[in-house]
Amino acid sequence: MIGKPRRLIAWPHELEEAGVLGINQRNLAFIQASNPRALYPRVDNKTITKEICHAHGIPVPETYAVIRRYGDLRRFSQIIGNRSEFVIKPASGAAGRGIVVIASRKGKVYVTSSGREINESELDYHLSTILSGLYSLGGQVDCAIVEQRIIMHPIMSRIAVGGTPDVRVILYKSVPVMAMVRLPTTLSEGRANLHQGAVAAAVHLVTGRTFGGVCQNQAVERHPDTGEQIGGWEIPGWRALLGAAMKLSDALELGYIGVDFVIDAKLGAVVLEANARPGLAIQVAHRTGLLPRLKLIDSLPPQAIKGETRWEILPRLVGE
Repeated sequence: MIGKPRRLIAWPHELEEAGVLGINQRNLAFIQASNPRALYPRVDNKTITKEICHAHGIPVPETYAVIRRYGDLRRFSQIIGNRSEFVIKPASGAAGRGIVVIASRKGKVYVTSSGREINESELDYHLSTILSGLYSLGGQVDCAIVEQRIIMHPIMSRIAVGGTPDVRVILYKSVPVMAMVRLPTTLSEGRANLHQGAVAAAVHLVTGRTFGGVCQNQAVERHPDTGEQIGGWEIPGWRALLGAAMKLSDALELGYIGVDFVIDAKLGAVVLEANARPGLAIQVAHRTGLLPRLKLIDSLPPQAIKGETRWEILPRLVGE
């Protein structure tokens, strides 16, 4: 029996009926209306985001050093000392570009999480490209953060390839409205970035269990490399993760943001970064749109979206 051919596109009225938020509406009605431009440095510069997290008791990876000047590159081996595991990232980077994860060390040779060997000269060159702004938003001069490498929680090891998954939570007026877990693939070269080929599964806001899925803008149910089901997993420490997301959103004073976490085997959920312009593919992972949830938040009185009362909204957001 030959089934009905599957369409790869949807008509505008079908997207509207599904409550899908488009990029223009996101930018004008939510980002521009809710995120004061003067506060963007709080999320665009990861050193500032980490300072805010520290001030409010929100877990983040330990910072070993912040390299701001080319002259500091000569002292890099002294800064690192005997550490064999660490992460280098641009403070104002975007889309995961410029991040290097060092997983081990053989004397003066560093081995990345993907197994590539880098000598000191190559690492110095990479650090200098970060300082020059090669990976920063708008190409501005940047600084390099050297920080603790997160050890992946064992429950994640079966559904990720070559890197550490992260969890993104979208918050509107400091209320979590949608979440997903992004899983590295061979195509994404270990990065949890959907634009680079990672796969994502939706996360139920109340239970923290995964369902649905998307990879390269197509709905999927299995990891493309391992064949493992990406639905049916429970994110460890889900309530603590959502609590940290709400606390950070309050502190940032931005109305529409995405907050990214990784789940460390010992520390639990720690904040990687926040984003004032979170992408929209999360809707494909969920197979539903964001708009009905955002409108529900707008319909509530201010006292209903403050403090602990926010937890009572989550079941309504997911239709329970």
